[in-house]
Amino acid sequence: MRETSYGLQSWIDRLNQSELPALAAVVQDLQRLTEQEHASVQQLADVLLRDAALTSKVLRVGNSSYYNPSQETIKTISRAIVMIGFDNVRLISLSVSLIDGLLDRTPRQQLQELLARSFHAAVQARNIAGYVLTKHEEEVFIAALLHEVGELAFWGCGGRQADELGEELAGGTDHDEAVEQVLGTSFRQLNLGLIKSWNIGELASFAHGSGNQRDPAAHSVNLGVRIGAAALNGWGCPEMGDLVRELADFGGISEADAMQQILASADEAVSVATTFGASRLCKLIPSTDPEQVQLQQAQRAASLLQPDLLVMQQAMQDLGMMTASRGDVGLVLDALLKGLHQGAGLERVMLTVLADQQRSFRVKCVVGEQTQAWLEQFVLPVDPSGQSHIFSYVLRQRQPLWMGVPASNNLDELVTLPLRQQLGKGMFFIAPLMAGTREIGVLYADNRISGRALKHEQFVAFQRFTQLAGRCLDALGKRN
Repeated sequence: MRETSYGLQSWIDRLNQSELPALAAVVQDLQRLTEQEHASVQQLADVLLRDAALTSKVLRVGNSSYYNPSQETIKTISRAIVMIGFDNVRLISLSVSLIDGLLDRTPRQQLQELLARSFHAAVQARNIAGYVLTKHEEEVFIAALLHEVGELAFWGCGGRQADELGEELAGGTDHDEAVEQVLGTSFRQLNLGLIKSWNIGELASFAHGSGNQRDPAAHSVNLGVRIGAAALNGWGCPEMGDLVRELADFGGISEADAMQQILASADEAVSVATTFGASRLCKLIPSTDPEQVQLQQAQRAASLLQPDLLVMQQAMQDLGMMTASRGDVGLVLDALLKGLHQGAGLERVMLTVLADQQRSFRVKCVVGEQTQAWLEQFVLPVDPSGQSHIFSYVLRQRQPLWMGVPASNNLDELVTLPLRQQLGKGMFFIAPLMAGTREIGVLYADNRISGRALKHEQFVAFQRFTQLAGRCLDALGKRN
């Protein structure tokens, strides 16, 4: 306990000595105005006018169609308060300050993802609160926005430790265990500690607790935060179904209306992020467009896919054993695809086999996102000369290739337009699958969902798995 406590306090001290105090000061000043029942327009204007850049950005947001649909030009903070309201100006000020304080440098991907999730949660929470509260929706927005403020601050100002934690998480280490090891505390403790240090109000603090869910404001924050997190797993995930039912009960509406409210809030969150000058976050907020939903889910799954050495070794051992013991083609192909996808971390893998009396390549099996259509649609004529496309070329040459690197540039013309339309653009691995001297088909793999570059270690694994699978199939053929 002593080590964890020391880790927490040292991180709070370190973050308060970084670039964040200016942001904290603005947050505290704006929070105090809410606590003053008769805070004046001039008091809020005085806080903002201390920072000319902040004033300019608040006016720009205040003049946006989102907050000022009448498009009556607002030139002063006092006029902005009159036109769009005291609470809205305070919300805009705090949101702009948070964005500028964290995104003014080259931000880590983890920071951008978390800030996007925070904005999404804030809009969800504010709109949920609208069902049960007659006021304080703006306070709910801010509480949800700052719900993960400690983690946001860490990814923004954590320096070498943030790099270290990023590497640990990318390597597949358990999230909570990695955080505790690097920080000496948890993100939840850091969030609460920084909220208390900044003195930014009870709502942001007690929204983390489990004993305040009878309070409509706290429940709205908690529900908005959970919706923002669950949406990353897809609108149809089981957690979202539970949250839809909870919102329906909480707001006294039907489940269908609750789902529509959630989707509308997601679209609104994109507008809010754009309005606040954080358009780079928009692509990280789950889309409600069906095609974009599928793409975002695939990209998220791919971003989490990392090579797993243990899985790769086990798959190689399984294939090695099947060369000497009884097995079947299904087991060989299962081990091959598992080793390449889960083991080597290749996002999409496809095996095409010779069919139609060896006149065409047809898909035998696939793994990875956006590959199911290949099973029905991918058919490629075989060219015995090997000159018309890359699949026939590698089968004729009997050598694996890493396409998209300088060494294979002279073969680019063999990646024909129909192939590009079906497979996409970018690097890929391709190799002939041989059972001894017998031609079986062609194996293909890429990382095109996330767009990450392929690595040398993956190419080595790709070649090794192709060889092992060929030996298994050759052994099966001889036994049969």
